Amino acid sequence: MNKVILMGRLTRDPEVRYSQSAEPIAVARYSLAVNKRFKRDGEPDANFINCVAFGKTGEFAERFFKKGMMVCVSGRLEVRSWDDQQTGQRRYSTDVVIEEQDFAESKASFQARGGGNDSFYDDSMIPPNVSGASSNKGNSEPAGFSAITDSIDDDDLPF
Repeated sequence: MNKVILMGRLTRDPEVRYSQSAEPIAVARYSLAVNKRFKRDGEPDANFINCVAFGKTGEFAERFFKKGMMVCVSGRLEVRSWDDQQTGQRRYSTDVVIEEQDFAESKASFQARGGGNDSFYDDSMIPPNVSGASSNKGNSEPAGFSAITDSIDDDDLPF
């Protein structure tokens, strides 16, 4: 089984190129800084993992992911090799080919750390039936959440 699950911060904005095929496919590349659980003195605090996303997944990353954002991804590990034209040496690259990717922090948390602007991460991304999506004025709950009350009956739940 080849399955990788990572959560970390983007080290840069995703870089997207399109394939040269008859139907061009988006290829997004980015890297994640994934904190180490244990570390020795003098070692870096994180591993830097190269990721690649294809098609709609790559277009999503280009549109919504920004440097510094905490994301969670899952996919498979892939090792590529090639001969370097300049040195003649064999080169290797290990990437995570993304199958799924999600936000791992809220818009408010990301912006509170000084990340991004409203143009890429706005309330239009939250489904309209979510309470508090447009405004949080006067509510004690964070945007996108609502208080659970005793008035909800089991028959009202979708599962």
